[in-house]
Amino acid sequence: MPSNSLLQVENVSKTFRVRGKKLHAVENVSFALEAGKTLGLVGESGSGKSTLGRLVLRLLDSDKGRVVFDGTDITKFKKKDLRALRRDMQIIFQDPSASLNPRMTVGEAIEDAMAIHQIGTKASRQQRVSELLEKVGLPEEVKYAYPHELSGGQLQRVGIARALSLNPKLLICDEPVSALDVSIQVQVIQLLRDLQKEFNLTYIFISHNLAVVEYLSDEIAVLYLGEVVEQAPADELFRKPSHPYTQVLLNSILKIPNSPEQRQKMLSIQGEIPSPLNPPSGCAFHPRCSFATDACKTVKPERRQVSEGHYAACHLVE
Repeated sequence: MPSNSLLQVENVSKTFRVRGKKLHAVENVSFALEAGKTLGLVGESGSGKSTLGRLVLRLLDSDKGRVVFDGTDITKFKKKDLRALRRDMQIIFQDPSASLNPRMTVGEAIEDAMAIHQIGTKASRQQRVSELLEKVGLPEEVKYAYPHELSGGQLQRVGIARALSLNPKLLICDEPVSALDVSIQVQVIQLLRDLQKEFNLTYIFISHNLAVVEYLSDEIAVLYLGEVVEQAPADELFRKPSHPYTQVLLNSILKIPNSPEQRQKMLSIQGEIPSPLNPPSGCAFHPRCSFATDACKTVKPERRQVSEGHYAACHLVE
């Protein structure tokens, strides 16, 4: 992995005990992310995207592997070290209303982290709150409002302002627009892009919406049952997907054809994602893959290079 990366995730795995069985949430995931870039994480529900994001932030502890942030291995950080780390790593949650304290005003919610980290005076923090609200496109009066008085789009802007309050280097965006109306989604997506350019932010963007991921991401990792089955620069992944799972995901996107020749059938993935309590042998995708061979059913495919920066874990990749 590049030594100049802001973030390096190396062979990280996480299991949970459920009803006496092991639930395989994340399996041997590795990637590197440069400062100012965006890594998109895509996959069906249950593929381990959100769990991986929380492992990066150390909101969850991994079973094995390590996370290196800004040149420092944070895997074994103690509680006091993690508090300092929180200034550089923040998260934007999927449900903005659930992530805000209903008893705190917007201004108090945004100021809270700065107060915890003893940044500035009360007056300077209040000034910072006003500046952040302006950055995310909200009027200063919003600081006196309570969460229930705001719309979903306004609440998500508050969540973004709160995440920016500590001047972080890395933001985990966990489905930040999925709960919003389409018109508001566009505004929030553009806001995230503008803020990234202005502050040189690094994003891990988790989403089901492949069109949004394509627009925002420099690189994309496709997860299936906790494993990265394909990883590539965004433009190449959409132009030349190699793993059968990625191909079906991209073919399921509804596109408006420019001519009758461009019309295509709407495709969907057959069956349901297997239970992580009892993952299939061999390639995890083989029960749903129309190209599966006997080897796919018994032998786990290794990560293979398709082209420079493009990797896929599939026996059919040459």
